Amino acid sequence: MVAVHSTARGPSLGGCRMWGYDDARAAVRDVLRLSQAMTYKAACAGLPQGGGKGVIVLSPGESLAPAARRDVLLDFAETVEAVGGRYRTAEDVGTSDADMAIIAQGTPHVTGLASGSGDPSPWTALGVQVSIEAACERAFGGPGLIGRRIAVVGLGRVGGHLARLLTAAGADLVVADIDPDRRALAEELGARWIAPDEAMRADCDVLAPCALGAVLGPATIPELRCRAIAGAANNQLASDDAAAQLARRGVLWVPDFVANAGGIVNIAVELEPAGYAVERAEPAVRAIGDTVRRVLDDAEARGVTPLAAAMDLARARLAPAAA
Repeated sequence: MVAVHSTARGPSLGGCRMWGYDDARAAVRDVLRLSQAMTYKAACAGLPQGGGKGVIVLSPGESLAPAARRDVLLDFAETVEAVGGRYRTAEDVGTSDADMAIIAQGTPHVTGLASGSGDPSPWTALGVQVSIEAACERAFGGPGLIGRRIAVVGLGRVGGHLARLLTAAGADLVVADIDPDRRALAEELGARWIAPDEAMRADCDVLAPCALGAVLGPATIPELRCRAIAGAANNQLASDDAAAQLARRGVLWVPDFVANAGGIVNIAVELEPAGYAVERAEPAVRAIGDTVRRVLDDAEARGVTPLAAAMDLARARLAPAAA
């Protein structure tokens, strides 16, 4: 599946997610929600990109043999090509830069290749780190992470990179993942491992959701024991009402589509006429911290939630392009 939500600011950009779904309707809902989030993510980051997303549907727990995986990726390439350049794909949950190389055999509309900007995960993690620093600045009076207890929920490619960055910055980590093999990373970093079902209730300064979405809602918000939330997971709110619920609890939430934009910011550098250069990518990703500060300043000044402030910023940037 390919969903194109907006091309007002340029061709849509969004990763290809290969995931197990209970049925096709669930996959359709996911690809539509994620494509919309990509529109707002690109607009808040000030990128000349629109929002899109790709999904390859597996059955829950299904694993493809190499030959079958290659066939599926080439089928997806045909779908991308059929959209006629309005959608550019990249890696996402369940796919890799090696998968992108296979897709590139069937369509030129592929980014994040090893020959270009490569794996976006470290850059997404860096954007989340600077977002956490901005959140700490607002919640605790300073951006420093030394001694801050941060719970990283999900140690996949982005969460794992984030855990390393936070450890290097002096944070005291609590980590969780549904894959017990990732406990090795916790031991390497000296982080405290907790069960995934306890992670959302961890006693911490900052909660960093870095797995799948819809984790903040009526079942979890009353049990939160953190002052701030900033993570890499997309669509963290179970519903938009959750933003107000978090505010009433006194929990500062950084909108996910602002915090996790580092990957597409990095890819956007690849698409510039001068080509990719780390020297331009890193400051562009670090500027996400300034965007977070702008959103939080606006939310405080207007007495609205950070979600409302971020959505208004995105809409303001989309409106001239759509005119």
